[in-house]
Amino acid sequence: MRAGSAQHARRPASSSLVRGVYLPRSADGAAFALATYGIPLIVVATTGSATLTGLAFALEWLPRLGAFTVAGTLVDRHGIARVFRTACALRAVVALVAALLLAVHGTGVAAVVTVMTLAPLTGFLTEFSYVAAETAGGEASRAAGAGAHRVQSVLLGIDQTAMLAGPLVAGLLLEHGGPAVMLGTLAAFSVLAAVLASGHRTTARAAVSSKGGLRTGWRTLRGLPALAWLVGGLVVSNTAVALLQAALPVIVVSELGRSSAQAGLIWSAAALVSLIAITTARRAIDRWGLWPVGAIAAAIAASATLAVAHTHTYHGYLLLIAVLMTGEGGLTVVLRTLRSHLIPADVFASTLAVTILLLLLPYPVAGLLVAAVPVAQLGHALTAAALLQALGLATAFARLRTLTARSA
Repeated sequence: MRAGSAQHARRPASSSLVRGVYLPRSADGAAFALATYGIPLIVVATTGSATLTGLAFALEWLPRLGAFTVAGTLVDRHGIARVFRTACALRAVVALVAALLLAVHGTGVAAVVTVMTLAPLTGFLTEFSYVAAETAGGEASRAAGAGAHRVQSVLLGIDQTAMLAGPLVAGLLLEHGGPAVMLGTLAAFSVLAAVLASGHRTTARAAVSSKGGLRTGWRTLRGLPALAWLVGGLVVSNTAVALLQAALPVIVVSELGRSSAQAGLIWSAAALVSLIAITTARRAIDRWGLWPVGAIAAAIAASATLAVAHTHTYHGYLLLIAVLMTGEGGLTVVLRTLRSHLIPADVFASTLAVTILLLLLPYPVAGLLVAAVPVAQLGHALTAAALLQALGLATAFARLRTLTARSA
């Protein structure tokens, strides 16, 4: 979608949304899911080490944080299409090179170096494409006016569909075709996303300073107290979710003796339930408003995380993580809707980058915790994270209720 489209149409045409926003987002989301869930499984399969798996998870997310220091500014300055295509193309090259190296050196030091290098490179490039895709979604939401939450629910549905298929597909490809096949599929989706990106905005926004992208985004976020409190609560919540995501490959494969495909199935099943939650949240927001729906979703997420910390069976993880992601799906619809309504268009990508940067901070920390904490003690770490999640979300939504009452 081009920058000027919102000026002549309050509601973007469905065909324009599909061609310019939804299709590129779908291909990039598939690549994102394969990288996020597949690479830790590759590390487990290649090294068999819980410590290296946790370290690889941290290495995958740390460069993503670094990417946000420049990604939003680059999108605002150079346009969505240019950043999106470049990031997707480079990610395809990285995946193909790694696939070739692992096909030649399936085990040993060379294979370990390859998978440990693959994690930070794909993580870094994925966040550039993600910021660009989110900016395109923000433009579409602003053009939709009062229907912004419907556009955001579709975008979130695309992301959750990728999460539905991605973990399971990654596990199956790894189990039956090996790392090279999984990485080849990741490269194919990356190339497809780059090809489909023709509908994205290519023009730059001259108002963005080359040095002040993050400062501008941070200043904008601080000036939007409702968004700032919600982001703060979700940062605490993401600590628990990130710890689960980092620990689960180790718990399922190493401790429970299940396969890579079964580890992926947990997140795929969770994404399926989350799709239903997204649709429900959209209709509930239409009827009851943003904050009540967000508060209910927060309560579901916090309760499920606390229960997950005390389960010790595969089916327990399968069920409770699905419940957790139901709450997370509702919270994400609320966040994206609020973000699209409140952030000014001329600094959207820069402010978006700051919010995502804050939301991703727990992920490398979670990887380092999994690398450092003995597997037998992970349950205690998850319990502490669940209690913090409940406290953080309760504080955030109590504050949001106060802000809403004052503005009424």
